[in-house]
Amino acid sequence: MRKNVKTIGNYILSLVFFALILAAFAAGTLAFSKKAQENGADTLRAGIQRASVQCYAIEGRYPPSVEYLEENYGIQVDRERYSVFYSGFASNVMPDITVVELVQEQ
Repeated sequence: MRKNVKTIGNYILSLVFFALILAAFAAGTLAFSKKAQENGADTLRAGIQRASVQCYAIEGRYPPSVEYLEENYGIQVDRERYSVFYSGFASNVMPDITVVELVQEQ
């Protein structure tokens, strides 16, 4: 009888420990996801900038638009989440690139 109580206590302790580890993992995953979302606009802007420089190196001119980069250089813009402002003064001057995260309604 005493042995069964000890075994049940060990099971409960194991379940509590497992639940704590699971909660810590979930908290870490949520923190990572939030950090990735916060850096999304900066990452997109840097990607557009890199693709623009690559276009200049290959074609000798900066791209005329973000759509050109999407079609020819593999840039993907989530238009439901970000608004991209791409302003090129001339084909030999680096364009001004601004990425703004849109407000998401919950």
